[in-house]
Amino acid sequence: MRQKLRQLFLWVACVFTLSVQAQQTLPDVNYNDPRLPLRLPTVKGDSISLTSFKGKVVLLDFWASWCIPCRNSNKDLRKLYAAYNKQGFEILGVSLDEEKSDWEKAVKKDKITWPQVIDNRGWEAVTAVQWNVQALPTSYLFNKKGQLVAMNLEREELEQKIKELLATP
Repeated sequence: MRQKLRQLFLWVACVFTLSVQAQQTLPDVNYNDPRLPLRLPTVKGDSISLTSFKGKVVLLDFWASWCIPCRNSNKDLRKLYAAYNKQGFEILGVSLDEEKSDWEKAVKKDKITWPQVIDNRGWEAVTAVQWNVQALPTSYLFNKKGQLVAMNLEREELEQKIKELLATP
């Protein structure tokens, strides 16, 4: 039992460290950059491109159905989406699930209403590699111009930043 708790503590510490490091080294990224194409299939089988959200504040959220912190985060994102979507806030969820059925069940169970796409090659997904996803959940917040302004913000910080970005012309 102690060994399992110790392993869990080390895992949480690693995720926290990666999150802090990611926030400190914010790259100069714009989602219109042709080196970062993101066009993936939705639950319905059509595809969505990140560039289709031009002019909106966008949260690009990488997650998976098996990731417990991701599933907990979905609850907070559901509240933020309901509160700010009509004001110009959008979320694009990118699942790294390898099984499409697992992803679909999670979307339904978590009552996710924002756009969702899947790159079903897990950690080998081209999208995960291009976006340097090293832990889940990983999120990128973009302003209305498509510029990256924050990464991996906690709920309160994220909500404050969304309000700030929505108020900016």
